[in-house]
Parts: sequence; C-alpha cells; structure tokens
Amino acid sequence: MNMQTSSVIAPPAPKGLGEMQLPLVMMRDILLKTIFRKNVDTVSEIAGAICLPGSVTQEIVDIAREQKLLEATGTLNANSGNEMGYQLTDAGKARALDALSQSEYFGAMPVPLDVYREQVKRQSIRNIQVTRDQLTGAMGHLVLPDSLLDHLGPAVSAGRSILMYGPPGNGKSSISNGIRDALGDNVYVPRAIEYAGQVITVYDPIVHNAIEQEEDDPNSLRRRKRFDTRYVQCERPTVVTGGELSLSMLDLVYNPTARTYQAPLQLKSTGGIFIVDDLGRQAEPPQALINRWIVPLEESKDILGLQSGEKFEVPFDTLVIFSTNFHPNEIFDQAALRRIFFKIKIDGPNQENFLKIFAMVARKRGMPLDEAALVHLLKVKYPTINNIYANYQPIFLIDQMISICEFEGIPYQMNPDLIDRAWANMFVKEEKIIH
Repeated sequence: MNMQTSSVIAPPAPKGLGEMQLPLVMMRDILLKTIFRKNVDTVSEIAGAICLPGSVTQEIVDIAREQKLLEATGTLNANSGNEMGYQLTDAGKARALDALSQSEYFGAMPVPLDVYREQVKRQSIRNIQVTRDQLTGAMGHLVLPDSLLDHLGPAVSAGRSILMYGPPGNGKSSISNGIRDALGDNVYVPRAIEYAGQVITVYDPIVHNAIEQEEDDPNSLRRRKRFDTRYVQCERPTVVTGGELSLSMLDLVYNPTARTYQAPLQLKSTGGIFIVDDLGRQAEPPQALINRWIVPLEESKDILGLQSGEKFEVPFDTLVIFSTNFHPNEIFDQAALRRIFFKIKIDGPNQENFLKIFAMVARKRGMPLDEAALVHLLKVKYPTINNIYANYQPIFLIDQMISICEFEGIPYQMNPDLIDRAWANMFVKEEKIIH
C-alpha cells in the first residue's frame, strides 16, 4: 500500500516555558501531583512522566524550588547518569494534595486547545488523496462492481460525509472498514487537551492504535527527529458505533471523582473516520442524530459544553460514514440529505458476481464446487425469492453445508439435498405459532 506517512507534519516539541501557552500554576501543580503520585525524583524521570523536554521540565522544577515546594535531595542519582534528585517539601506535599482534591489529573502535560487546532490542520483528513489503486488494494477481499469504486473514491478523497444505503447483508460495514484501511498513514493524538483551565483526555488505547516508537540510542550520531511527546503517534483512528449510539455519547464526559473530562467519540476520531452503522436502529430517530451533526459537517467545528454550562468550539475533522438499511427518504428530510455530501447505494450482487463470491468462499473453506448443486440453487431456490442475491448468502450457505458434513461425518461436499438443508436455515418459513 502506498503509505503517506511523510505528508503529516509532526507537532514540534516546545523549546521553553514561553511556548507552552498554559497557566503557570497549572503546569507547576501537574508537576507536583505527578512527583507525588509517581514517585519520580530526577528531572529526566519527571520529564518522561509529564511528557515534556528536559529543559522545559527543569524550568518548572526551578520555579517550584523558588516557591519552596521542591528541594534538592543533595544526592546524585547513580542510576540515572548522576542526575540531581528532588523531593517535595512539606509545603509541596500539602500543595500536591490540595491540587489533587481540585483535579486528580497528573502525568502528561495537556496541549492547549489552540495549539492542538494547528496540529489538526497539519494532519487533516481532507489533505488525503486516495488513489483508485489504494482503494482497490484495501477492498481486494470484496467482490464489488467497478461503478461502486467510481463513486467511493471521490467521496473518500473529499473527506466529508458519506451515506451508504441498501439492503442488509451486502457489505456496507466491510466497505467502511476497507475505506479505513485505504487511508494508510499516521496522525498525532494528544494525550490530553486544555481549555479554560480544564483538562480533557483524548488519547484512548481502545480507539487509538499507537505506533511503536524506537528508543533513541544515546551513542548514535544521528538522533531521530523529536516530536512533542504530549502526543501519541497513531494510525488514523476509526470509531464504529451502531444501534447503541445515543446523543449523550457525543457530549463531553465529566468524571466527578477525578474532576476531569473525557473527549466524546467524535473528538477521539479527529483525523480519522466515524462510522454510524445501522442508522435507524438507535433509540433516537435518525433525523435527530443527523441534526446533531449538521454544524460539524458544514462548518468543520463542533460545540461542546463544560459542567459550568460554558460552550466552546473544537475542531471537527472527521470523515463521517452513515450506513443504513432504510431508504434515505424514509428516515431524513431533504435538508438533512442535502448536508450529506455523497449518497451511495450498496446493492446486492448480480448473478455473475454472486457466483464469483460463491466460488471464492468455497475455495477458502476447502469446499469443492458441484455443478448440479449450483444449478439447483440458481434455478430452483433463488426464483422463490425473486432472484435477489446478497453478499452474505454464499458464506452462510457454504458454512451451513460444512456444518452438516461435519455432523454426518462425510467429506466436504455440496449437492441439491445439502443446498435444500442449508437454504432452510437461511429463511424462516412464514407460519402462525399457536400460543
């Protein structure tokens, strides 16, 4: 796959306190809380814990020393290259406890929202151009009509919003995942961001796939180019939600114990893809869900609210893919439909593509093809459902026949009788159940 990692500019590490754009008291308190909670005592250990360069960390340590909150232990720490050790004074411990009672947050120094905005622009999903080869490569395991890729390609490259609709079982979810695989480059996700003195954690190992970083060899002449370690280098994120999606999941999550916020799903998916699968199966009506996305989709910004009721803007830089089994006109008004840039119908395969998929699945599963069985399937079974083919059917039928063969203790095979038995499990007969 043609990786485009080089195109994303890494966030530069801050060179001094002046570049931090964070309240001094906040930085000092996070330093004290981290020393208190993590028991780190040299500048290089503290710097690693708060994710800042050693020189910037030293500046904050010096401020805390001047305020008599930290003191040098007077011993050089032999384990860490003879560095000076530091410890909290009694006043420093009291200050750390007081700060913890106001917010439990410690560790990585947050990135101010305005600084993060600049990084979002550097790695915008709109900057990506996906080629036909990349899309075909990522969808290689799917049998898709060429016309579908003609529509999908420009939609993905625009990085706006896509509505995929059509009957169930035809791979809308697989196509969404293929789009994700086609993106193929990396972005930088902040561990936490700061707005108005509040900390909002963003990096989430469940959503974000971190890229392993090689450790620097101190003896090597070429040091790797450093980036701001308050960020984690990750693959472009993908958030997939289905019937469980509710409007409240798109709000900031406040943790009253820790007194910090957690970013909502769409903020975690910045620079990546947000997939709303099975639209129309949520408790909230689809129209209400779409209304919530209108401002973000049109203006590339989202509005979030703090506990205090204060509202603020965050960047919205996400390719949103809605996928539904309903016809769009059934679930949206025209105004909502206008705001979704690309509407793509994902239909079932024609007979030729159905047979291609059937043969491909059979080969993968080690099931020999049988002409009489296939003729029976196409001439006897499919006419009973108006010859409507779906992508899920070959896998379903072949797996059913495999289960029957294993139960009967016979080699994998297909014949008209096995087709009938497999077919009976694919559709439930209409009948009245007497209670």
